[in-house]
Amino acid sequence: MFPLLTRHNPRRANAFYAAGHWRDDTLYALLRQHANTRPQRYALRDSARRLTWRELADWVDVVAQDLHEAGLKPGDRVSVWLPNRAETIAVTLACSRMGYVCNPSLHQTYTADDVCGLLGRIQSRVLFMQPGFGGDAARSGNDLVGKAYQVSSIRRVYEVQPVARAGVPRCAGGAPGLPPPVEDPDKIVLLAFTSGTTGEPKGVMHSDNTLLANARAMARDWRHHEDIVLFTMSPLTHAIGTIAMAQSLVSGFELVVNDVPAGLKPLDWIIETGANYVMGVPTHAIDLLAEARRRGGGAPATGGVRLGAVKIFYMGGSAIPRETVRELRAMNIVPQNVYGMTENGAHQYTLPDDDELTIEETCGAACPGYEVKIWNPDNMDEALPTGEVGEIGGRGACLMLGYFNNQTATEQSFNNDGWFMSGDLGRLDAAGRLIIVGRKKDIIIRGGRNIHPAKIEDLARAHPAVQKAAAFAVADARLGEKVCLAVVPHEGCAVQPDELLAHLAARGLSKYDMPEYFIALNALPLTASGKILKRELVEQVRRGDIVPRPVRWQAS
Repeated sequence: MFPLLTRHNPRRANAFYAAGHWRDDTLYALLRQHANTRPQRYALRDSARRLTWRELADWVDVVAQDLHEAGLKPGDRVSVWLPNRAETIAVTLACSRMGYVCNPSLHQTYTADDVCGLLGRIQSRVLFMQPGFGGDAARSGNDLVGKAYQVSSIRRVYEVQPVARAGVPRCAGGAPGLPPPVEDPDKIVLLAFTSGTTGEPKGVMHSDNTLLANARAMARDWRHHEDIVLFTMSPLTHAIGTIAMAQSLVSGFELVVNDVPAGLKPLDWIIETGANYVMGVPTHAIDLLAEARRRGGGAPATGGVRLGAVKIFYMGGSAIPRETVRELRAMNIVPQNVYGMTENGAHQYTLPDDDELTIEETCGAACPGYEVKIWNPDNMDEALPTGEVGEIGGRGACLMLGYFNNQTATEQSFNNDGWFMSGDLGRLDAAGRLIIVGRKKDIIIRGGRNIHPAKIEDLARAHPAVQKAAAFAVADARLGEKVCLAVVPHEGCAVQPDELLAHLAARGLSKYDMPEYFIALNALPLTASGKILKRELVEQVRRGDIVPRPVRWQAS
């Protein structure tokens, strides 16, 4: 085996094992365990296939054998550029079995050149891809297979047919001649690129144990069981999709991927699959509730269309609007407010018995095996007292083992005591619950004064006509930056800027934080995982693609 260079620390590893956060299981070992103990229970579903644990395990072995016969060795990287479908899970688990490193985070928004550049960066040996998928798929003469083979490290490219034509995997012959599974749960099994909301994607390295530690904690705290049907609305290229897979493996329940059959909408798919646990970002919840209102002629909680059998709605990636929390709770759906990153999973979350205010205002306390402190943004070795706003830093069993082949980025992301610096701002309350303030890079500096967009956005979304909101900086010759507020109105509604400013003032926004520009849009630019791309809004204003109007709050 050729291990990757990582931040693995034997002393800390021993402590994680002693506490039970890390164990001897790999992702593949859990798959085999379920295949042996509940072979006929369902494990995985996309729009055309519904596989039992036994069928999935046998398929994974066949994939593993094919990769083995291609000459791969432990530590080799296997990249996946696919839409949401069962193959991504199968390839990931085959990599766990064989000691390969799966790279599943090639987003649909990437172009062929983007993907080939990333393949070269991590020296991938194999690419799984689907023709017609990707940011420039419609471009004539776009030969991804040919381009991929121009990457010097690539040995094999698998062209996967669309799900409707792929059929059920045939594994009757088994996988004879495979070497025994790699049983090391501390090997690197996943190399996931960050979503790149603030710059060049970095390659995050996770072991089986760093992935499973978070899933074990959440399974215990949220009392997971094998009768759950989990629908992940986030793509499998995103960290939430990986977290969903790990939770399914830990608790042995069915995972449904966001591969909605043609002619259906996500709400239809939720109802058809019987999903009772949904994972995604707040945008997903907002859109589902809007669809339910359209169908039912009113709020789902007052007799309109409901969200099927859903009982839990996990939301990460950005702040949850208060109205979304309240609407879900009115339907007897428990919202789970989650904070985390590709680097450290869903390490912070609210609990099933938390009250409405805790869910609305905090991301809960750190999960077992992880700890969080707040640090001085100007001195990341200085911890701040409870209640003060600073940079969120953490360490523990679900933390990544470094950035692939990027010593500089790894060093810059940790302080001298080994705490990972998130780049996010927040504060801890007296109970140790985390309140997110915003991204350090999102801060708007007006005349030397820091303005945090998250509060403005939260208050704006409380306006009955506002569905989505984003506060970002526009350049100003005298003050450096001013606040621009972009909103997406609810269907059939119009947002008047003077009325919105009055609403913000009534909700307690300081006059010094008031937006000085406003624009209403049909949609906000998003990453593949559903996060708002504020830097794209800034660029659109700079290029003149969108022209916000000046506004001014005047107290009556």
